[in-house]
Amino acid sequence: MIESAYGSWPSPISASMLVEGAARIDDVVVDSDGSIYWCESRPAERGRAVIVRRAANGALTDVTPPSSNVRTRVHEYGGGAWWVRDATVIYSNFADQRLWRLDATGASGHTEPVALTAEPALVMGDRYADGRITRDGMWYVCVRERHDEAGAVDNELVAVSTDGSLTARTLATGADFYAAPRLSADGSRLAWLQWNHPDMPWDGTELWVASFADGALADARRVAGGRDESIVQPEWALDGSLYFCSDRTDWWNLYRLVAGFNVEPVVVGPFEIAMPPWGFGQSRYLILDDGRVVYVRGEPTGDTLVVDGHDIASDHDLTAIAALATRGSEIVFVGASYATESAVYRVAESSTVLVHASRELGLDAAFLPPPVPIDFASGDARAHALYYGPASAGYGGAPAEKPPLIVMAHGGPTGAARTQLNLGLRYWTSRGFGVVDVNYRGSTGYGRRYRHALDGAWGIADVDDCIAAVHHLVERGMVDPARLAIRGGSAGGFTVLAALAFHPGEFGAGASHYGIADLEALAKETHKFESRYLDRLVGPYPQDRAVYVARSPIHHLERLATPLIVLQGLDDEIVPPNQAQMIVDALAARGLPHAYLTFAGEGHGFRQGPNIIRALEAEAYFYSRVFGFVLGDPVAPIAIENAATIENA
Repeated sequence: MIESAYGSWPSPISASMLVEGAARIDDVVVDSDGSIYWCESRPAERGRAVIVRRAANGALTDVTPPSSNVRTRVHEYGGGAWWVRDATVIYSNFADQRLWRLDATGASGHTEPVALTAEPALVMGDRYADGRITRDGMWYVCVRERHDEAGAVDNELVAVSTDGSLTARTLATGADFYAAPRLSADGSRLAWLQWNHPDMPWDGTELWVASFADGALADARRVAGGRDESIVQPEWALDGSLYFCSDRTDWWNLYRLVAGFNVEPVVVGPFEIAMPPWGFGQSRYLILDDGRVVYVRGEPTGDTLVVDGHDIASDHDLTAIAALATRGSEIVFVGASYATESAVYRVAESSTVLVHASRELGLDAAFLPPPVPIDFASGDARAHALYYGPASAGYGGAPAEKPPLIVMAHGGPTGAARTQLNLGLRYWTSRGFGVVDVNYRGSTGYGRRYRHALDGAWGIADVDDCIAAVHHLVERGMVDPARLAIRGGSAGGFTVLAALAFHPGEFGAGASHYGIADLEALAKETHKFESRYLDRLVGPYPQDRAVYVARSPIHHLERLATPLIVLQGLDDEIVPPNQAQMIVDALAARGLPHAYLTFAGEGHGFRQGPNIIRALEAEAYFYSRVFGFVLGDPVAPIAIENAATIENA
């Protein structure tokens, strides 16, 4: 083992490894002929999402043509952009947001996409998500989000004809939001979720059921849910019973409707089956044709797949499981571990079998040890985190030296520390950084009460918990108190900016990836889905405007004293670029060392390979300059304004 300064270790985990050959796998469908379909998001193809088919004989085919990008902008976060039934694929194309149909096998002779929805008057004005094809194949029942030129947005359920006539019938309207329209096995009933402002779907949703026939609904009624209960993922069993996840007992557990629309518990315990539905199409449990229940038991340190009450063994040490799919008794899903990327698996003889992985990384296991879960006091509360120590197959730090620490503040803020391989995180640990991924109050994985512990306290409790995690590690002599950085994107970026503005001196550097700087601007300018999110997290606007101003880093930049790198997509509609610009202008006025990188063609989160690489390497370069070490793998330098103050410090 070669002794070398922490942060300076060379590593085989390069920024380009996050892109070259990488493919994020989402959403799985098993078709009637045994073919398995999934969606791959490919950074090397500018983030293009492609539907892939694996035939029963193992042959792989890209179903959607190179001109298509399977992605919807409903709620801006998308998800649920496609479905397949009997080789008929219907998908949303990102460029126009219209629905398109094609034959996955070419058996009908029609392999070119056929438009199912009309071109709207406003480009991307009509958007579609979370659909299902009816049993007779005549309709695609889905969510539609309609934008007009005045900026109004209406959400509704629609049935789109699959014959190419550009016909769409409205099924349900009037609520602020809709999700998860699900048809019963015989096609006679439709279940769905709906909710209204100011709630988010993890706050309160309603479960509705109606009769369905010939593209129309009848006898619609609410059967469960309300403002104090979050219902997620309704699914019909073959026998006609309706299952769903609910947090009515604190945890997102599994229930079903029985006679008289009474609710009966199916699987309950101190664990989460569902996850917060930021995107559409979540699938964390299944009801097999024979009535057996399959579900994911989600705990903060990892997921377990459970079939009919029995944990499924895995030679792959899977800790992140999603996108469950079935046909008959077949069980297919997307799985990953702390050492492996997402891949498609199936269950065979009470174990898991790999179906498809996009690539083999070939990394030494020494680079990828699992994290250590920690919990710690944060004021009068307790918080949680996953700590990753520096890890290399060939390098170690000098005995007298302690590693620098990067605090990761996840987005959401209803998100959670990831329980799977995160190459972006391992990029740091393999170079000699410690990383603590904080599940601050408000995070998912600890029940509804913990998730709502951030209500009224965003910008306070999350920041306190991140700082408490640092103090926990410093007090135990695990990290260098003189080299502490904090990074985060979106809501995590807000936590970064709030930490630097309201707790000067706690950190030596920060990185804001499309972070929120102005809560008031966010409340006034952001998209419909999140436009009332802050009512719970901060307070109703404009009544509590004083709180918004007090919590917004942009109004307290005179307290900033920490070098900061800001990275921003210029097409971001969730956190507009003007917020990043305001931060940068203030840093310049304060004479603080800072760097500002913008990325054309990127929205809320970076999808294009070159931009992903550039952003990560720029951050590494920035830390090397601020903390005074030489990178073991040189990267292209970036311009750092007021850099002279670093050298003179």
